[in-house]
Amino acid sequence: MNQVTIDVNERLNEIPLSFINKPIIIGGMAMEYYGMRKAGRDIDLIISQDDYHVLSEKYPDNKKDLYGDLGFLINKFEIWRSIALIDYDFFLKDAIDEGNVLIVSIDRLLWMRVCAMEVEKYKKDLYLMKEYYYTNYRNQNYLQEYSVRNLSGKL
Repeated sequence: MNQVTIDVNERLNEIPLSFINKPIIIGGMAMEYYGMRKAGRDIDLIISQDDYHVLSEKYPDNKKDLYGDLGFLINKFEIWRSIALIDYDFFLKDAIDEGNVLIVSIDRLLWMRVCAMEVEKYKKDLYLMKEYYYTNYRNQNYLQEYSVRNLSGKL
């Protein structure tokens, strides 16, 4: 199990929060999970509509509304039922199962950063993500071939 999921599970057990559907880790913790940067101090989660209703009854004074995205601020958790009014099912696609929690897929995380790229912090995240894609998905054979051709002057 990745250290990010260990940390999130420990913090979830401190409250304790339980969910009908596994929450999806997004934001800085997802960036840390993929090894792109350290997370900030909060933990961002996306939850299902059913879980939103349960938490709504349990934590009515912790509600948060960010341009129509409804959620909760509970201890170090920012828990959302949607981001840009797109809900749990969208973020569920290709999410990585880590036991009690899911990690948003790298492609959905990229989408989130593109949507928020006007914010300098997220623009920097886009550069980190670009490097992540290059490091993990570039065809190493092509890079080696290019280097050999370049060194020999045969382009």
